[in-house]
Amino acid sequence: MKEELFISGREIPNIDPYLHIWHWQIPIYLFLGGLAAGILFFAGLYTILGKEKEMQATVKWAPFIVPFALVLGLFMLFLDLKHKLYFWQLYTTIRLESPMGWGAWVLMIITPISLVWCASYIREVFPKWDWKFEFLRKFELWVIDNRKIVAWPMVIYAVILGIYTGILLSAFNARPLWNTAILGPLFLVSGMSTGVATIMWISKSHEERKILGRIDLLLIAIELFFITHMIMGALAGSQVMIQAAQLFLGGEFTVSFWAFVIVLGLIFPAILEILELYGYKIPIAITSFLILLGGLIFRFIMVEAGQLTRYLY
Repeated sequence: MKEELFISGREIPNIDPYLHIWHWQIPIYLFLGGLAAGILFFAGLYTILGKEKEMQATVKWAPFIVPFALVLGLFMLFLDLKHKLYFWQLYTTIRLESPMGWGAWVLMIITPISLVWCASYIREVFPKWDWKFEFLRKFELWVIDNRKIVAWPMVIYAVILGIYTGILLSAFNARPLWNTAILGPLFLVSGMSTGVATIMWISKSHEERKILGRIDLLLIAIELFFITHMIMGALAGSQVMIQAAQLFLGGEFTVSFWAFVIVLGLIFPAILEILELYGYKIPIAITSFLILLGGLIFRFIMVEAGQLTRYLY
């Protein structure tokens, strides 16, 4: 007969119920939002710097992905809603303390900006395109002449969108794993990295890919630093924070986190990019795919693991 000693009933499995209300749609939404933010940020940045000709995939081609990513991400969010017919109330109820309220308005602003940006390049992509209406042609010409004016708010809102994808989780103070201010910057940097990876995959210019590869190496280094800071900060915290960190240090998410996010999603692509900079011919599709896959799995793990953690009173 096996004898067990229970010091506290809290140790009995499932004695403390936890809410598991966010499913696969939310990680996809967070991933697509970060991806869109990364693409728009660098498109606007290089326009402001006056390097549109040198970075054509960054400024012209990649942004066409963004409206589709944002619409698909919003559709994922819509699927996750319990009361779908009342989504419009996010825009009629102003609550400054609500991260979801802020996110709804940021998406409401950045989506039309991305459409306007793509519209200004649509004649270059589709030479036979005709707007039909004169006022649309005039507006197109104004945007083309004033792209830097459009680029500034696009860059600012891209940063806000990237940070928001992390704040959406960190605002839930009842989940110890999410209860850290580092999630906003971490998700921003991760989203920018996936955006750069997407642009590199599209680009046909070796020089452009080389510039973006250097940027991505810096982003990967910063992301690894933030992840280390997040785990070390949790280990230096209360018992529930330590238990949250242990999900990645011997717990059920250890293999998936370290194998797919850290090694395959960050370290291995960084090695490939370093080799590329030293003149080795590395298929860019492999590097980009691993970064995108790692970013997606990272969000799945953070959403799932965060919902397992809780405070015990």
